[in-house]
Amino acid sequence: MNAARMLKHCDLVLKVAIGKIELPGINPVFRTIGAVTKMEMQIFNNGIPRNMPTFQKLIINFECDFDESRTNLLNTLKEFRTAYENKMLPDHHQLFGTMTERDWGFLEYKHLDHHLKQFNV
Repeated sequence: MNAARMLKHCDLVLKVAIGKIELPGINPVFRTIGAVTKMEMQIFNNGIPRNMPTFQKLIINFECDFDESRTNLLNTLKEFRTAYENKMLPDHHQLFGTMTERDWGFLEYKHLDHHLKQFNV
């Protein structure tokens, strides 16, 4: 992955939160692991665990334009903020289970922080 692909990936992850992308159901064992991971990240203020699996829909394996990806991510981030402020975020995530606005905000922040630092952007 390069920086442009990372920005596109982060854009898609935010689109899950605003309901523009639906993730497939997963094995109950992985759902349990996801719910525990969410709690552990919140309790210990951890970042995204290294090598955490990614849903296939969110993997970017094609070339992306950096400026276009950045613009799209910023626009989606604005949509996320509006949905957050208006309490319009989903109450469930396929991996992390039951979600509140606080959960979405925390996990999206941690995800963006993880990748922006990873690519020094």
